[in-house]
Amino acid sequence: MEESGLIRPGERVDDLQRNGYRIIQDPERFCFGMDAVLLAGFAAGARGERLLDIGTGTGILPLLMEARTGIPHLWGLEIQPESADMAARSVELNRLGEKIKIVTGDIREADRLFGAASFDVITCNPPYMIEQHGLRNSDMSKAIARHEVCCTFRDIAVMSAKLLKPGGHFYLVHRPFRLSEILVTLTESRLQPKRMQIVYPYVDKEPNMVLIEAVRGGRPRMRVEKPLIVYESPGVYMPEISEIYGY
Repeated sequence: MEESGLIRPGERVDDLQRNGYRIIQDPERFCFGMDAVLLAGFAAGARGERLLDIGTGTGILPLLMEARTGIPHLWGLEIQPESADMAARSVELNRLGEKIKIVTGDIREADRLFGAASFDVITCNPPYMIEQHGLRNSDMSKAIARHEVCCTFRDIAVMSAKLLKPGGHFYLVHRPFRLSEILVTLTESRLQPKRMQIVYPYVDKEPNMVLIEAVRGGRPRMRVEKPLIVYESPGVYMPEISEIYGY
């Protein structure tokens, strides 16, 4: 299909600055942000492995992980059909259909979609807010992306443990205010936290993101990496952020 047939009215195409890849997004829906890019920079993968991105949205993480790591087999699971369709069209736009598959489905049924112990790596940029956190967006597509409408973090952790092979790696970006709950839930789900990095917008501001790596069946020992600072000054990224973005 020609490129013109992949882009729908109201959509835009953004340059990912990796391997010439581009992504289709709809400004009226939920577009990817810095958290997805930082998660892709934090996560790891190797050739020959199988990766699943849970709640893939526009498909940003499979695209970035393929560009960064060369993993040959990647899946994106998305519950919203419109977002899944957009992600699938981005895969086609970049001619990556042999490597990346987008599946429409519910994380709570993922073991029936893929089978237990199917993946070496799972990435997840989940909804950050539970029902009582803040105002829920009246746009359901945005509400599902931001609030735990369709699943809870525990649902994600429990299912990820089922889907990962023993010793498989789970990579997560989330908000620091839920950190204690996240660590307890991961441990109870047999995903042992092994590495953590706190993200600060500026050196003198409170952190607004946390990156976590957990291992299925790992031993209880976690390394806390040096903080990641996003901005040197307003509008100016720190060198580490520019490197992650590929500038």
